Amino acid sequence: MHLYKPETAELEQLAKRHRDRYVTGDPFPHIYIDNIFPEAVLNTVLDEFPDASQIKWQRYQNKQELKLASRNELEFGGATRHFIHTLNSRPFLHFLENLTGIRGLIPDPSLEGGGLHQIMPGGLLKIHADFNKHPVTQLDRRLNVLIYLNKDWEEAYGGHFELWDKEMEKARVRILPVFNRMAVFSTTSNSYHGHPDPLTCPEGRSRKSIALYYYTNGRPAEEIDPKLGAHSTIFRVRKDRMEDTKADMKRILRDFIPPAFIKAYVKLKGGFSF
Repeated sequence: MHLYKPETAELEQLAKRHRDRYVTGDPFPHIYIDNIFPEAVLNTVLDEFPDASQIKWQRYQNKQELKLASRNELEFGGATRHFIHTLNSRPFLHFLENLTGIRGLIPDPSLEGGGLHQIMPGGLLKIHADFNKHPVTQLDRRLNVLIYLNKDWEEAYGGHFELWDKEMEKARVRILPVFNRMAVFSTTSNSYHGHPDPLTCPEGRSRKSIALYYYTNGRPAEEIDPKLGAHSTIFRVRKDRMEDTKADMKRILRDFIPPAFIKAYVKLKGGFSF
């Protein structure tokens, strides 16, 4: 079994080399780095990665999310558990603090919302901002780390991790989820991201990743939106999909609301035709 043993000096140099690129990331602080982990370690983690039927996955099946997730360590392989524990250890936290400038990072051993993620063909995760408070500790969520485990992943398969602007006009960054690629980004109430288009990889393949989230006790005042406060995941509609959303609303109104009410509403609002 190959286990991850981080070299502190190497991580320190890596953080120093990439710090400016991280903090100046557009549309919000982020970076992705290739081959940061020993290939043998991730090969072992990939060998242990359960398929869709091997464990009791948490299944998200709605218009916003079609994915599988597990944070149950009892169902992870030994190398996977060790890898995750190491990424929650002080040496790796120190690396993340030096890379991002966010001090006092606290890991989440419970893996709330994190752990193993898997998206099957046709799956997706629409654009969103993450929940901003840990539901148990009430710590502030500050950082996401995503590690991809997809060998020989072709551009045509899709599954790009996308970072969107606040106006939801376009993706500023699209990151292909290839093997041994780590994406890191700062999480706020408007750090919109996701995998919004259905996955087009062949049957028998899936988009595999490990997700880890890090917290602090408090956050800078400029990152706090007093109108929102503590919130769960916030999904946003892309501007290029607004017409689809309006069509969905119209279908719902037709099916469930009496015609007389619809006519009165249209007359009141003007121009909202059915």
